[in-house]
Amino acid sequence: MNQMAHQNIEGDARAATVAPQGTPALTIAGLQAWYGESHILHGVDLTVNRGEVVTLLGRNGAGRTTTLRAIMGLTGRRTGSIRIGERETIGLPTHKIAHCGVGYCPEERGIFSSLSCEENLILPPLVGAGKDAMPIDEIYTMFPNLKERRASQGTRLSGGEQQMLAVARILRTGANLLLLDEISEGLAPVIVQTLARMILTLKARGYTIVMVEQNFRFAAPLADRFYVMEHGGIVEHFEASELERKMPVLHDLLGV
Repeated sequence: MNQMAHQNIEGDARAATVAPQGTPALTIAGLQAWYGESHILHGVDLTVNRGEVVTLLGRNGAGRTTTLRAIMGLTGRRTGSIRIGERETIGLPTHKIAHCGVGYCPEERGIFSSLSCEENLILPPLVGAGKDAMPIDEIYTMFPNLKERRASQGTRLSGGEQQMLAVARILRTGANLLLLDEISEGLAPVIVQTLARMILTLKARGYTIVMVEQNFRFAAPLADRFYVMEHGGIVEHFEASELERKMPVLHDLLGV
């Protein structure tokens, strides 16, 4: 992202309003997770308040994606505690976790290639207590590219359009806790800017967002707080206001 675009997004971030914070949207305590015999997460602790954007930073293999997958029940064995709102979900299957109002956008996107863009949008079931799905017309206002390509098959969408569709599909379900995994990876700067504006819009509407991001320039102006992971655990946690002071630490941990 060029410097001017980065500055514009920072200005938008400062102008965005945050929903009142009460009960945390997500609380993780002592989370351990395995893939088969491989022990990946080693006691992860984090809290995300309602209406916040929180970013998980770390090198590849640090455990960030596994943390999102563990929240959704997509790893092997899990121990510890994962509370969505006030509900303990560590023992729930994935479909019941989703119905707590959680939407997961994996790195691989999972677009149905044989369906049109609009068919992909209307396919997912409603989740969450409020059943508050974002209307199609609002999604098309947020992502004009999808409106233009609404009749196109998933295989004919560009990488950026597929990423927009993957996120938009979650918004159609009514989920209010969004788990976004590397949504800016490999995309053109203009698409990255569109996704940044989307995150600011959703934050202003009170959505809670947890992002895994390798693109520090994309994540830095958007997040309220940061967690840094290394070797399956949290090694740093700080507020956005502390970002400048923490840059030497981030340089050592991430090479940013």
